[in-house]
Amino acid sequence: MPTASPKAARRTALRRLADDVLEVPDLSALTRLLTRELPAAVGAASATLLLWDRGLETFEGIALTRDGRLQSFRPEPVGPQGPPARWLVSEGQLLHAAGDAGEGTLVPLLARSGLVGMLILGRGRRRKCPVTVADAPLVCHVAARAALAIENHTYQKELIASERLAALGTMAGMLVHDFRGPMTVIRGYAETLQTPGLPDDEVATRAGLIIEAVDRLERMTTETLDFARGAERLVLRPVPVSLLLLDLAAGIEEELPGLDVVRHVDLPRGLRTRLDVDKLRRAVSNVAANARDAMGGRGRLHLRARVEAQPGPDGPIEVLELVFADEGPGVAPEVRGRLFQPFVSAGKKGGTGLGLAVARRFVEDHGGSLELCDETETMAPGAHFRLLLPLLSPGVAERAR
Repeated sequence: MPTASPKAARRTALRRLADDVLEVPDLSALTRLLTRELPAAVGAASATLLLWDRGLETFEGIALTRDGRLQSFRPEPVGPQGPPARWLVSEGQLLHAAGDAGEGTLVPLLARSGLVGMLILGRGRRRKCPVTVADAPLVCHVAARAALAIENHTYQKELIASERLAALGTMAGMLVHDFRGPMTVIRGYAETLQTPGLPDDEVATRAGLIIEAVDRLERMTTETLDFARGAERLVLRPVPVSLLLLDLAAGIEEELPGLDVVRHVDLPRGLRTRLDVDKLRRAVSNVAANARDAMGGRGRLHLRARVEAQPGPDGPIEVLELVFADEGPGVAPEVRGRLFQPFVSAGKKGGTGLGLAVARRFVEDHGGSLELCDETETMAPGAHFRLLLPLLSPGVAERAR
């Protein structure tokens, strides 16, 4: 079987590269093609990829580390025309620069929006310019597809950045708005503490109100940070469920004065499961705080607990069902479908609208679910939230290791 000539082998490699560029999943894969496989195909000793930063109006170098990660660097200062080079590959042609313009071969990366980068090929292994006149059209073909991929990556990066800024702006706006109430309370009562001759019991009362307002600010800040950080690794430990419910009820009443937890527990004796207790306590506390707000700061919260069997992929599985029912006015119909979305506060004052979103995230991290019960199902006043947790779920146990 005849062996392909070096010229034919280069063209085959360049065509394959052009096809591969169309399928690159990310900038790392594209950088690998342009800085490692392209120079190998044309016989260049090296290749440097520079991306044009439109905001800073300068080039940024992109390279791959030995373990395949992207690494950026700042090249020598160059203008929009790129660094000096002896040869230029553009519009399917190999052009020779006049004068002493360096030793590299410059390949502009031009997309729909204009220049997005530059590729600098080092000296060839057999000749100074690694790109031949015959290779120039195929190299330009690779460069054009690479430019489109870079442009798409840039647009995606800018879109993600703008979405993050918009989300941060919304969160900051919510915090600024919601912080005004507690800050007003803190400042007002702090000023009154300077009143001469104020009785000790009045000082203690106003100091307690200041502490309560500070705690409220802390909860709002924590909710925002939890939502921004996303899901985190669970720290599971075995716990007796009955004692856990006692602890949760006591914690709710201590953290949320004015709320009386009425327990209706029907659980097998000695039932245990594995949970991240801190995250579950936070989730339950957020649901309870919503209930207290709905009841005007005071009222009864019914906690019902039982074990039920639900269908699973490998047969029935046991789940712990917790139902939290308040005695408030319930959830307005126009809000029910959006209640667990971020920044939806159901019309109540003094919250970020993140409490239920964070609670659901923590419960789902355990492989469970948190939902608002349908009014036709409860046939009782107030809001009813159902929290389901798998008991000793193998999947959750595996994730906790």
